[in-house]
Formats: sequence, C-alpha cells, structure tokens
Amino acid sequence: MSIPQLLLCLSLSMLCISSKPTEKKDRVHHEPQLSDKVHDDAQSFDYDHDAFLGADEAKTFDQLTPEESKERLGKIVSKIDEDKDGFVTVEELKAWIKFAQKRWIYEDVERQWKGHDLNEDGLISWEEYKNATYGYILDDPDPDDGFNYKQMMVRDERRFKLADKDGDLTATKEEFTAFLHPEEYDYMKDIVVQETMEDIDKNGDGFIDLEEYIGDMYSHDGDADEPEWVKTEREQFVEFRDKNRDGKMDKEETKDWILPSDYDHAEAEARHLVYESDQDKDGKLTKEEIVEKYDLFVGSQATDFGEALVRHDEF
Repeated sequence: MSIPQLLLCLSLSMLCISSKPTEKKDRVHHEPQLSDKVHDDAQSFDYDHDAFLGADEAKTFDQLTPEESKERLGKIVSKIDEDKDGFVTVEELKAWIKFAQKRWIYEDVERQWKGHDLNEDGLISWEEYKNATYGYILDDPDPDDGFNYKQMMVRDERRFKLADKDGDLTATKEEFTAFLHPEEYDYMKDIVVQETMEDIDKNGDGFIDLEEYIGDMYSHDGDADEPEWVKTEREQFVEFRDKNRDGKMDKEETKDWILPSDYDHAEAEARHLVYESDQDKDGKLTKEEIVEKYDLFVGSQATDFGEALVRHDEF
C-alpha cells in the first residue's frame, strides 16, 4: 500500500470512528499482557511460555520433542546474555521478555525502514523520511481530501528531532523506533503527552477540560441520552483525572492518564523464572540451569503429555 493510500485509509478510519458515537476511543498506553493464560504453575507452564517467547512464538514449540526444545532454548539463551559473561540476570531476562512481547514493534520498524532508507546507508535522515512520506504532496499544499499534510509534516519533524538524540537530523534504527513508537521510550513520553493534548485541547488554552475530554471519545450526534460508559467517564474525570480539582487536566495529569505507571509484569516474570531455575541460588542463571528447566521456559507438547501421564490428568 502506498503512503497516499495509507493516509487515506487512516482518514477514512477516523471518519468511521466519529460516525459511531457509542464507540469509546482509548488513548491510554498500557503495557501488553504477557499472556491471556492463568499464571498457575501447578496446572501448566503456559503463561511462562507465552511470557518468555511471546504467544505466537510459543506455539512453534508445541510440536517439538524435549531434545529439540532444549536445542532451540540454548540458542535463545545466547541472545539473552547481552554482555556475554555466561550468565543471564534478572535485568537481561526482563529485557528479553519485553522484547518478546513487543516483537510487532520491531517488525513494524523493519518494514518502514526499507521504505525510508532511500540511499541504503543504514540511516534515515529527516529529508529522506520527508520525501518518502510527503514528497508527493509538497507541490500541492491544499489537497482535495482536506487533510492538512503540512501540519502533519511539522508535527513529524518535531518528533523526529526529539527522537534524534545526537541532533544530526539522521536517525539510527533505535532513534527511528523511538520516532515511530514514542510511547515505548522514556525520553519521548513528553511528546506523546503534547501531541495528545494538541489533539484534544480544542480551545487552545493548554489544558483539557471535561467537555474536551468527553468530546474526544464521544460525539452526541443529536442524541440526548449518553451511553452509560460516558457517564462513567465523566465521573472518572472529576474523581481521578483532575487531581487538583480545578476542572481541567494539565500536562502532568494528562500524562498520568495516558501513560499510567503499570505494574511491571515483565520484571515479576523475570524474577519468577530466575527463582524457579537458579539451582545454586546466586541470583543469576547459567545456560545449563535454564536448559535444565526447559519445560518452564519453552516446553513442548511431548513433555507436557509425559507430565500429564505422571499427574494422571487424563483420567
């Protein structure tokens, strides 16, 4: 799909959203769930498999024998041990789990990288991105579809410059990832808040009042009666969003709303895996300790079936 087609689809999607007044728009950025399985090791290690590998990747281990699972796990361990000191720490395991859960982000970056690194030098300059994304409309500042592309480009340039840590107007792959997915980087979170406020703050006073907050999620569209969830959101705004009770949300209150400090499931799971596998209790794992507990980390259908026989679960 070309960029013009993509932008057109986005604009049509927004039109569809605005035409359904009972649908709720959610701007809150939550950490992804590690698994939709119940975390109960007494029943199965399915949650741990999803958390360690990502749900999609975990499925690829279902048909493996124990020997194949151990072999593949050993290769994964080498990737997790980032400093190559022969040990996997809680922090390294936590980073791997976060990577497994957000693999789709890196896949998205890879796709977009190919379309924007025009000179294939392993970097993307602002000029490259601008030409690849907006080149076709630069000569037509007033397109027929009414989209304000110039405003979008100014906003993109501001975000690109913030993601570009060394200020050379050229993004490495890590900086480009921060540009495309700013909510994933601490140093980019202020721009997420700023862009959100710009979208919702219709009167331009630098705050989000109750009606702007509700208006972003719901359009009356001539209906006198609001859905129940809208009434609940009004209560949420008064009781929880507007912390200082001045009738509006400032930047900090908006940040608390859209970027909540979630419980760190990745760290909790990393600590759990280390606790369960650390045979010598030194607080870190060797490759041998991890492979020894392969059923906890990756499992396989063959071993699950074998354990089921021991537990007599099939009877």
